[in-house]
Amino acid sequence: MDDFENLDLPLFPISVAARLLDISVHTLRMYEREGLIVPFKKESNHRLYSKADIERLSCIRKTINESKISINGIKTIYSLIPCWDIVNCSLKDRENCESYKSHSNPCWTFQHVYNICAHLDCRECDVYKNFAECKSLKEKLKLEIK
Repeated sequence: MDDFENLDLPLFPISVAARLLDISVHTLRMYEREGLIVPFKKESNHRLYSKADIERLSCIRKTINESKISINGIKTIYSLIPCWDIVNCSLKDRENCESYKSHSNPCWTFQHVYNICAHLDCRECDVYKNFAECKSLKEKLKLEIK
């Protein structure tokens, strides 16, 4: 696979990502502060965004603008992703996991210290990566409800 086909490869600086999404850099930074996106950060602390990030952000924008769901609503929806099931947390890990106990923030917004996620990079985690598209999130939630 060449680099341009790799959806997870951080390619776009924040200004380009904002232009692609037709939003301001300020809005993009706010989405990061709110925990909706985890951009790649270079050693210089400059943010880079992948095609998968752009897809996630497009989904977020559509949800806000067309479905009229607030940022807090989106965070709540992301918090419903059964991360403990996806990464196979033990019962002990669940006891030590703020994400498992919470219903208002996605798991990648928490500081994982005493559980299986303590040494994982959230950008590389299946919980974060596999739900970049609106469709994949809906399909996973449908499966969990059955």
